[in-house]
Amino acid sequence: MLIRGCRPWGAALSDVQVSDGVITEVTAHDPAAPAQEDELDGRGRLILPTFADVHVHLDSTRLGLPFRPHTGGSGVWEMMLNDRAHWREAEVGIVERVAHTLGAMVARGTTRVRSFAQVDVDCGLERLEAVLAARETHRRRAEVQVIAFPQAGLLREEGSAQVLEDALRAGADVVGGIDPCALDRDPVRHLDIVFGLAERYQRPVDIHLHEPGELGRFSASLVLERTRALGMQGNVLLSHGYGLWDGTESQTRALVEDLAEADVATATVAPGGGRGIPLVQLTEAGVRVGLGEDGQRDYWSPYGNADMLDRTWQLAFTSGFRADVLVEHCVAVATAGGAAVMDRARPRPASVDDRPGLEVGADAHLTLLPGDTVTSAVMDRPQDRTVIHAGRVVAEGLELV
Repeated sequence: MLIRGCRPWGAALSDVQVSDGVITEVTAHDPAAPAQEDELDGRGRLILPTFADVHVHLDSTRLGLPFRPHTGGSGVWEMMLNDRAHWREAEVGIVERVAHTLGAMVARGTTRVRSFAQVDVDCGLERLEAVLAARETHRRRAEVQVIAFPQAGLLREEGSAQVLEDALRAGADVVGGIDPCALDRDPVRHLDIVFGLAERYQRPVDIHLHEPGELGRFSASLVLERTRALGMQGNVLLSHGYGLWDGTESQTRALVEDLAEADVATATVAPGGGRGIPLVQLTEAGVRVGLGEDGQRDYWSPYGNADMLDRTWQLAFTSGFRADVLVEHCVAVATAGGAAVMDRARPRPASVDDRPGLEVGADAHLTLLPGDTVTSAVMDRPQDRTVIHAGRVVAEGLELV
Protein backbone atom coordinates (compact mmCIF):
# COMPACT_ATOMS: atom_id res chain seq x y z
CA MET A 1 0.00 0.00 0.00
CA LEU A 2 1.08 3.56 -0.74
CA ILE A 3 -0.58 6.18 1.45
CA ARG A 4 -0.27 9.29 -0.66
CA GLY A 5 -0.46 12.84 0.65
CA CYS A 6 -0.62 12.55 4.43
CA ARG A 7 1.08 14.43 7.27
CA PRO A 8 2.99 12.25 9.76
CA TRP A 9 2.42 13.70 13.23
CA GLY A 10 1.21 16.87 11.47
CA ALA A 11 4.44 17.48 9.54
CA ALA A 12 4.79 18.25 5.81
CA LEU A 13 2.84 16.28 3.18
CA SER A 14 4.42 12.86 2.74
CA ASP A 15 3.92 9.56 0.99
CA VAL A 16 4.11 6.48 3.21
CA GLN A 17 4.94 3.11 1.67
CA VAL A 18 3.82 -0.03 3.46
CA SER A 19 4.90 -3.61 2.70
CA ASP A 20 4.06 -6.79 4.61
CA GLY A 21 2.43 -4.82 7.39
CA VAL A 22 5.45 -2.58 8.03
CA ILE A 23 6.33 1.01 7.07
CA THR A 24 9.14 0.72 4.52
CA GLU A 25 9.53 4.29 3.30
CA VAL A 26 8.44 7.82 4.18
CA THR A 27 9.19 10.42 1.51
CA ALA A 28 8.14 13.95 0.64
CA HIS A 29 4.82 13.94 -1.23
CA ASP A 30 5.26 13.77 -5.01
CA PRO A 31 2.02 14.77 -6.75
CA ALA A 32 3.51 13.81 -10.12
CA ALA A 33 4.39 10.24 -9.15
CA PRO A 34 2.49 7.59 -11.13
CA ALA A 35 -0.40 5.96 -9.35
CA GLN A 36 0.11 2.54 -7.79
CA GLU A 37 -2.36 -0.32 -7.93
CA ASP A 38 -2.81 -0.38 -4.15
CA GLU A 39 -2.96 3.28 -3.24
CA LEU A 40 -4.81 5.18 -0.52
CA ASP A 41 -5.45 8.90 -0.87
CA GLY A 42 -4.45 10.54 2.39
CA ARG A 43 -6.34 13.73 1.39
CA GLY A 44 -3.86 15.83 3.32
CA ARG A 45 -4.99 14.36 6.62
CA LEU A 46 -2.83 13.72 9.67
CA ILE A 47 -1.39 10.23 9.99
CA LEU A 48 -0.72 8.84 13.46
CA PRO A 49 -0.03 5.43 14.96
CA THR A 50 -3.25 3.70 16.00
CA PHE A 51 -4.23 3.98 19.63
CA ALA A 52 -3.27 1.37 22.21
CA ASP A 53 -5.81 0.99 25.01
CA VAL A 54 -3.86 -0.79 27.74
CA HIS A 55 -6.45 -0.64 30.53
CA VAL A 56 -9.97 -1.59 29.48
CA HIS A 57 -12.55 -3.94 31.01
CA LEU A 58 -14.19 -5.39 27.92
CA ASP A 59 -15.84 -8.12 29.95
CA SER A 60 -18.16 -5.70 31.77
CA THR A 61 -19.18 -3.49 28.84
CA ARG A 62 -22.73 -2.27 28.21
CA LEU A 63 -21.96 -0.12 25.18
CA GLY A 64 -24.77 -0.31 22.65
CA LEU A 65 -27.34 -1.31 25.26
CA PRO A 66 -30.05 0.87 26.85
CA PHE A 67 -28.72 3.24 29.46
CA ARG A 68 -29.30 2.11 33.03
CA PRO A 69 -28.97 4.05 36.31
CA HIS A 70 -25.74 3.61 38.23
CA THR A 71 -26.30 1.29 41.20
CA GLY A 72 -22.77 0.72 42.48
CA GLY A 73 -21.81 1.26 46.11
CA SER A 74 -18.58 2.70 47.50
CA GLY A 75 -15.24 0.94 47.39
CA VAL A 76 -13.88 -1.87 45.24
CA TRP A 77 -15.62 -4.71 47.08
CA GLU A 78 -19.09 -3.13 46.99
CA MET A 79 -18.69 -2.19 43.33
CA MET A 80 -17.57 -5.72 42.51
CA LEU A 81 -20.65 -7.16 44.24
CA ASN A 82 -22.89 -4.80 42.27
CA ASP A 83 -21.32 -5.94 39.02
CA ARG A 84 -21.60 -9.58 40.07
CA ALA A 85 -25.32 -9.13 40.81
CA HIS A 86 -26.17 -7.64 37.41
CA TRP A 87 -23.79 -8.59 34.59
CA ARG A 88 -25.78 -11.69 33.61
CA GLU A 89 -28.99 -9.64 33.28
CA ALA A 90 -27.90 -7.62 30.25
CA GLU A 91 -30.21 -7.43 27.25
CA VAL A 92 -27.76 -9.41 25.07
CA GLY A 93 -25.17 -12.05 25.94
CA ILE A 94 -21.67 -11.24 27.07
CA VAL A 95 -19.98 -12.67 23.96
CA GLU A 96 -21.96 -10.32 21.71
CA ARG A 97 -21.41 -7.32 24.00
CA VAL A 98 -17.65 -7.76 24.14
CA ALA A 99 -17.29 -8.28 20.38
CA HIS A 100 -19.43 -5.18 19.72
CA THR A 101 -17.32 -2.96 22.00
CA LEU A 102 -14.00 -4.21 20.65
CA GLY A 103 -15.27 -3.56 17.13
CA ALA A 104 -16.32 -0.04 18.10
CA MET A 105 -12.86 0.60 19.51
CA VAL A 106 -11.22 -0.56 16.29
CA ALA A 107 -13.56 1.61 14.21
CA ARG A 108 -12.44 4.65 16.18
CA GLY A 109 -8.74 3.97 15.77
CA THR A 110 -7.67 1.54 18.50
CA THR A 111 -5.99 -1.60 17.16
CA ARG A 112 -3.87 -2.49 20.17
CA VAL A 113 -5.80 -3.52 23.27
CA ARG A 114 -4.94 -4.96 26.67
CA SER A 115 -8.20 -6.00 28.31
CA PHE A 116 -9.02 -7.36 31.74
CA ALA A 117 -11.26 -10.39 32.07
CA GLN A 118 -12.65 -11.02 35.54
CA VAL A 119 -12.06 -14.53 36.84
CA ASP A 120 -13.49 -15.57 40.21
CA VAL A 121 -15.46 -18.31 41.92
CA ASP A 122 -18.74 -16.78 40.75
CA CYS A 123 -18.15 -16.36 37.01
CA GLY A 124 -15.39 -18.94 36.60
CA LEU A 125 -13.89 -18.51 33.12
CA GLU A 126 -17.08 -17.30 31.41
CA ARG A 127 -15.99 -13.69 31.13
CA LEU A 128 -12.48 -14.65 30.06
CA GLU A 129 -13.90 -16.85 27.31
CA ALA A 130 -16.01 -13.94 26.02
CA VAL A 131 -12.94 -11.71 25.68
CA LEU A 132 -10.98 -14.50 24.01
CA ALA A 133 -13.88 -14.99 21.58
CA ALA A 134 -13.92 -11.27 20.73
CA ARG A 135 -10.17 -11.39 20.12
CA GLU A 136 -10.76 -14.21 17.64
CA THR A 137 -13.62 -12.34 15.95
CA HIS A 138 -11.40 -9.29 15.37
CA ARG A 139 -8.09 -11.13 14.96
CA ARG A 140 -7.33 -9.41 11.62
CA ARG A 141 -8.31 -5.98 12.94
CA ALA A 142 -6.57 -5.75 16.31
CA GLU A 143 -3.83 -7.11 18.53
CA VAL A 144 -5.38 -8.06 21.88
CA GLN A 145 -3.75 -9.16 25.12
CA VAL A 146 -6.04 -10.60 27.81
CA ILE A 147 -5.41 -10.23 31.54
CA ALA A 148 -6.80 -12.85 33.92
CA PHE A 149 -8.04 -10.45 36.57
CA PRO A 150 -9.04 -11.48 40.13
CA GLN A 151 -11.35 -8.51 40.71
CA ALA A 152 -12.63 -10.08 43.94
CA GLY A 153 -9.12 -10.65 45.27
CA LEU A 154 -7.34 -13.95 45.77
CA LEU A 155 -7.83 -14.63 49.48
CA ARG A 156 -11.39 -13.62 50.37
CA GLU A 157 -13.15 -16.49 48.56
CA GLU A 158 -11.87 -20.04 48.61
CA GLY A 159 -10.78 -21.30 45.21
CA SER A 160 -9.91 -17.89 43.76
CA ALA A 161 -6.24 -18.70 43.17
CA GLN A 162 -7.16 -21.90 41.34
CA VAL A 163 -9.51 -20.04 39.00
CA LEU A 164 -6.70 -17.59 38.22
CA GLU A 165 -4.39 -20.44 37.31
CA ASP A 166 -7.13 -22.09 35.24
CA ALA A 167 -7.45 -18.85 33.29
CA LEU A 168 -3.76 -18.90 32.37
CA ARG A 169 -4.12 -22.46 31.14
CA ALA A 170 -7.16 -21.38 29.11
CA GLY A 171 -5.22 -18.74 27.18
CA ALA A 172 -4.90 -15.57 29.26
CA ASP A 173 -1.75 -13.62 28.40
CA VAL A 174 -1.16 -11.69 31.63
CA VAL A 175 -1.51 -12.42 35.37
CA GLY A 176 -3.60 -9.82 37.17
CA GLY A 177 -3.56 -8.69 40.78
CA ILE A 178 -5.36 -6.08 42.86
CA ASP A 179 -4.80 -4.06 46.04
CA PRO A 180 -2.69 -6.59 47.97
CA CYS A 181 -3.15 -4.73 51.27
CA ALA A 182 -6.54 -3.01 51.09
CA LEU A 183 -8.56 -5.82 49.50
CA ASP A 184 -6.86 -9.08 50.46
CA ARG A 185 -5.16 -7.63 53.58
CA ASP A 186 -2.18 -9.95 53.14
CA PRO A 187 0.23 -8.54 50.57
CA VAL A 188 2.78 -11.32 50.98
CA ARG A 189 0.32 -14.11 50.20
CA HIS A 190 -1.33 -12.14 47.42
CA LEU A 191 1.95 -11.37 45.68
CA ASP A 192 3.22 -14.91 46.30
CA ILE A 193 0.29 -16.17 44.21
CA VAL A 194 0.52 -13.53 41.46
CA PHE A 195 4.27 -13.67 40.94
CA GLY A 196 4.38 -17.41 41.53
CA LEU A 197 1.97 -17.96 38.64
CA ALA A 198 3.82 -15.43 36.50
CA GLU A 199 7.07 -17.29 37.05
CA ARG A 200 5.52 -20.72 36.50
CA TYR A 201 3.70 -19.80 33.28
CA GLN A 202 6.19 -17.16 32.08
CA ARG A 203 3.59 -14.40 31.85
CA PRO A 204 3.80 -10.67 32.61
CA VAL A 205 1.99 -9.09 35.58
CA ASP A 206 -0.55 -6.26 35.74
CA ILE A 207 -1.66 -5.09 39.19
CA HIS A 208 -4.56 -2.72 39.92
CA LEU A 209 -3.51 -0.37 42.68
CA HIS A 210 -6.26 1.82 44.13
CA GLU A 211 -4.69 2.01 47.60
CA PRO A 212 -4.19 5.48 49.09
CA GLY A 213 -1.01 7.30 50.06
CA GLU A 214 1.52 5.43 52.15
CA LEU A 215 -0.37 2.16 51.77
CA GLY A 216 -0.17 2.39 47.99
CA ARG A 217 3.50 3.28 48.08
CA PHE A 218 4.13 0.33 50.41
CA SER A 219 2.41 -2.09 47.99
CA ALA A 220 4.34 -0.58 45.09
CA SER A 221 7.61 -1.13 46.95
CA LEU A 222 6.73 -4.81 47.42
CA VAL A 223 5.94 -5.15 43.71
CA LEU A 224 9.25 -3.52 42.81
CA GLU A 225 11.06 -5.84 45.21
CA ARG A 226 9.49 -8.93 43.58
CA THR A 227 10.23 -7.59 40.09
CA ARG A 228 13.94 -7.25 40.84
CA ALA A 229 14.20 -10.53 42.74
CA LEU A 230 12.63 -12.54 39.91
CA GLY A 231 14.36 -10.69 37.09
CA MET A 232 11.01 -9.55 35.70
CA GLN A 233 12.14 -6.09 34.63
CA GLY A 234 10.03 -5.00 31.67
CA ASN A 235 7.23 -7.45 32.49
CA VAL A 236 5.32 -5.70 35.27
CA LEU A 237 2.71 -2.95 35.12
CA LEU A 238 1.09 -0.93 37.91
CA SER A 239 -2.37 0.24 36.85
CA HIS A 240 -4.04 3.34 38.30
CA GLY A 241 -1.68 3.99 41.23
CA TYR A 242 -3.96 6.74 42.51
CA GLY A 243 -2.19 7.04 45.86
CA LEU A 244 1.39 6.87 44.61
CA TRP A 245 1.76 10.52 43.72
CA ASP A 246 0.31 12.45 46.67
CA GLY A 247 3.47 12.36 48.76
CA THR A 248 6.38 14.76 48.99
CA GLU A 249 8.45 15.88 46.04
CA SER A 250 11.31 13.65 47.16
CA GLN A 251 8.98 10.63 47.48
CA THR A 252 7.68 11.20 43.97
CA ARG A 253 11.18 11.59 42.56
CA ALA A 254 12.39 8.42 44.30
CA LEU A 255 9.43 6.37 43.09
CA VAL A 256 9.84 7.57 39.50
CA GLU A 257 13.51 6.55 39.67
CA ASP A 258 12.60 3.15 41.12
CA LEU A 259 10.05 2.47 38.38
CA ALA A 260 12.58 3.44 35.73
CA GLU A 261 15.34 1.30 37.25
CA ALA A 262 13.11 -1.79 37.46
CA ASP A 263 11.40 -1.02 34.12
CA VAL A 264 7.99 -1.27 35.77
CA ALA A 265 5.41 0.40 33.55
CA THR A 266 2.30 2.27 34.60
CA ALA A 267 -1.09 2.89 33.04
CA THR A 268 -3.56 5.65 33.75
CA VAL A 269 -7.20 6.20 32.79
CA ALA A 270 -6.87 9.98 33.22
CA PRO A 271 -9.16 10.20 36.26
CA GLY A 272 -10.50 13.46 37.61
CA GLY A 273 -10.37 14.62 41.19
CA GLY A 274 -6.67 15.45 41.19
CA ARG A 275 -5.61 11.81 40.91
CA GLY A 276 -3.31 12.25 37.94
CA ILE A 277 0.24 11.06 37.40
CA PRO A 278 3.50 13.01 36.98
CA LEU A 279 3.46 12.29 33.27
CA VAL A 280 6.35 14.51 32.23
CA GLN A 281 8.62 13.21 35.01
CA LEU A 282 7.81 9.61 34.20
CA THR A 283 8.49 10.12 30.50
CA GLU A 284 11.76 11.96 31.01
CA ALA A 285 12.94 9.18 33.37
CA GLY A 286 12.22 6.51 30.75
CA VAL A 287 9.20 4.89 32.42
CA ARG A 288 6.77 3.25 30.01
CA VAL A 289 3.37 4.93 30.39
CA GLY A 290 0.12 3.89 28.70
CA LEU A 291 -3.46 5.13 28.65
CA GLY A 292 -6.73 3.24 28.87
CA GLU A 293 -10.50 3.77 28.94
CA ASP A 294 -11.24 1.54 31.96
CA GLY A 295 -14.91 0.49 32.10
CA GLN A 296 -17.15 1.07 29.10
CA ARG A 297 -20.51 2.34 30.39
CA ASP A 298 -20.81 -0.71 32.61
CA TYR A 299 -21.95 -1.64 36.11
CA TRP A 300 -19.03 0.28 37.58
CA SER A 301 -19.44 3.59 35.79
CA PRO A 302 -21.68 5.38 33.27
CA TYR A 303 -18.63 6.70 31.40
CA GLY A 304 -16.93 5.31 28.30
CA ASN A 305 -17.59 5.49 24.56
CA ALA A 306 -14.89 3.26 22.97
CA ASP A 307 -13.02 6.31 21.68
CA MET A 308 -9.40 6.65 22.75
CA LEU A 309 -9.17 10.05 21.08
CA ASP A 310 -11.73 11.23 23.62
CA ARG A 311 -9.69 9.70 26.44
CA THR A 312 -6.56 11.40 25.07
CA TRP A 313 -8.37 14.74 25.35
CA GLN A 314 -9.24 13.78 28.93
CA LEU A 315 -5.60 13.01 29.73
CA ALA A 316 -4.52 16.41 28.44
CA PHE A 317 -7.37 18.18 30.24
CA THR A 318 -6.92 16.50 33.64
CA SER A 319 -3.14 17.05 33.38
CA GLY A 320 -3.71 20.78 32.91
CA PHE A 321 -1.85 20.79 29.59
CA ARG A 322 -2.31 23.68 27.17
CA ALA A 323 0.94 23.82 25.19
CA ASP A 324 0.80 21.95 21.89
CA VAL A 325 3.89 19.91 22.71
CA LEU A 326 2.24 18.54 25.86
CA VAL A 327 -1.13 17.84 24.24
CA GLU A 328 0.67 16.02 21.44
CA HIS A 329 2.65 14.12 24.05
CA CYS A 330 -0.66 12.77 25.34
CA VAL A 331 -1.27 11.38 21.85
CA ALA A 332 2.19 9.80 21.89
CA VAL A 333 1.39 8.17 25.24
CA ALA A 334 -1.99 6.92 23.94
CA THR A 335 -0.36 5.41 20.85
CA ALA A 336 3.33 4.56 21.03
CA GLY A 337 3.38 4.62 24.82
CA GLY A 338 0.70 1.96 25.06
CA ALA A 339 2.36 -0.10 22.34
CA ALA A 340 5.56 -0.14 24.43
CA VAL A 341 3.54 -1.27 27.46
CA MET A 342 2.29 -4.26 25.47
CA ASP A 343 5.74 -5.00 24.05
CA ARG A 344 8.77 -3.46 25.74
CA ALA A 345 10.78 -3.89 22.51
CA ARG A 346 8.71 -1.18 20.82
CA PRO A 347 10.02 2.38 21.09
CA ARG A 348 8.54 4.43 23.93
CA PRO A 349 8.39 8.24 23.87
CA ALA A 350 11.81 9.28 25.17
CA SER A 351 10.80 12.87 25.91
CA VAL A 352 7.72 15.07 25.70
CA ASP A 353 8.62 16.03 22.13
CA ASP A 354 9.45 12.52 20.89
CA ARG A 355 6.94 11.11 18.38
CA PRO A 356 7.69 7.43 17.67
CA GLY A 357 5.53 4.98 15.76
CA LEU A 358 5.79 6.22 12.18
CA GLU A 359 9.44 5.53 11.46
CA VAL A 360 10.65 3.08 8.82
CA GLY A 361 10.37 -0.41 10.31
CA ALA A 362 7.40 0.42 12.52
CA ASP A 363 4.25 -1.69 12.33
CA ALA A 364 1.75 -0.25 9.87
CA HIS A 365 -0.95 0.29 12.49
CA LEU A 366 -2.07 3.74 11.39
CA THR A 367 -4.93 6.22 11.67
CA LEU A 368 -5.67 9.00 9.21
CA LEU A 369 -7.83 11.89 10.44
CA PRO A 370 -8.32 15.56 9.57
CA GLY A 371 -6.86 18.43 11.56
CA ASP A 372 -4.76 21.53 11.16
CA THR A 373 -2.47 20.12 13.84
CA VAL A 374 -2.38 17.10 16.11
CA THR A 375 -3.60 19.29 18.97
CA SER A 376 -6.57 20.50 16.93
CA ALA A 377 -7.51 16.88 16.18
CA VAL A 378 -7.50 16.14 19.92
CA MET A 379 -9.75 19.13 20.54
CA ASP A 380 -12.16 18.40 17.66
CA ARG A 381 -12.15 14.57 17.70
CA PRO A 382 -13.19 14.37 14.01
CA GLN A 383 -15.12 11.39 12.66
CA ASP A 384 -13.44 11.20 9.25
CA ARG A 385 -11.00 8.47 10.28
CA THR A 386 -9.34 5.74 8.23
CA VAL A 387 -7.91 2.95 10.38
CA ILE A 388 -5.17 0.64 9.12
CA HIS A 389 -3.99 -2.48 10.95
CA ALA A 390 -0.96 -4.43 9.73
CA GLY A 391 -1.14 -2.62 6.40
CA ARG A 392 -4.87 -3.28 5.78
CA VAL A 393 -7.73 -0.79 6.01
CA VAL A 394 -10.01 -2.13 8.76
CA ALA A 395 -12.32 0.84 9.38
CA GLU A 396 -13.54 3.93 7.58
CA GLY A 397 -15.66 6.78 8.98
CA LEU A 398 -16.14 5.00 12.35
CA GLU A 399 -17.42 1.84 10.61
CA LEU A 400 -15.64 -1.49 10.29
CA VAL A 401 -14.81 -2.68 6.77
